[in-house]
Amino acid sequence: MSMRESLLSATEYKDQLYKQLSRIGKSLSSDKRLELLSLLTHGPKTVEKLAELSGMAIANVSRHLQVLNDSKLVKFTKKGTYAYYSLSDDSVADFLNSLWKISENHLSDINQIKRDFLENIDDVNVLTLEELYEKLEKDNITLLDLRTEEEFNYRHIEGAISVPEDRLDVYLQKLPKDNEIIVYCRGKFCAASAMAAQKLKENGFTAFSMEDSVYEWINI
Repeated sequence: MSMRESLLSATEYKDQLYKQLSRIGKSLSSDKRLELLSLLTHGPKTVEKLAELSGMAIANVSRHLQVLNDSKLVKFTKKGTYAYYSLSDDSVADFLNSLWKISENHLSDINQIKRDFLENIDDVNVLTLEELYEKLEKDNITLLDLRTEEEFNYRHIEGAISVPEDRLDVYLQKLPKDNEIIVYCRGKFCAASAMAAQKLKENGFTAFSMEDSVYEWINI
């Protein structure tokens, strides 16, 4: 066969490229796989930890991770008997952020879901990252990171204190009542910050929730 005969036609070339591109699309066709990718933007995690945070069975998490691994969106390393999964690189997090923006701009259901949720939480003010920066210039601000300690240690907003969501009640007694308290968690898909802000206000604090996450802080 000559070199000319072995070359792909223009149609074959295009078809093969789109076929490869569709591998990514197919791997993202599950809401649960998108959730796992979102969790991994906050640092490497074991299958067991992903199951705990997502509420999925370990077997289901493993199957979803295999699909994501086959499409090269995640990778894993072995530490002893545990496999730690992470995003293949930061471009995956960038893609997820772009997907969110497109969805928020074109799917009215997303904004309606957010409005319905916040209407059931009494008098909680949601800050943008820009508003956070303005407040951090003051001395009487306490910024709380509600994610796990592992996620906090991986990356966190400068000046934040690690107070995992399930330990907030313990920390209530230690927080200064004369400070404004700002709480954040894993971003737009995480309800913990709004619920924590409500609890803080019920306990006499001036509290705010922040919808943005560490990703936005790094990329602003």
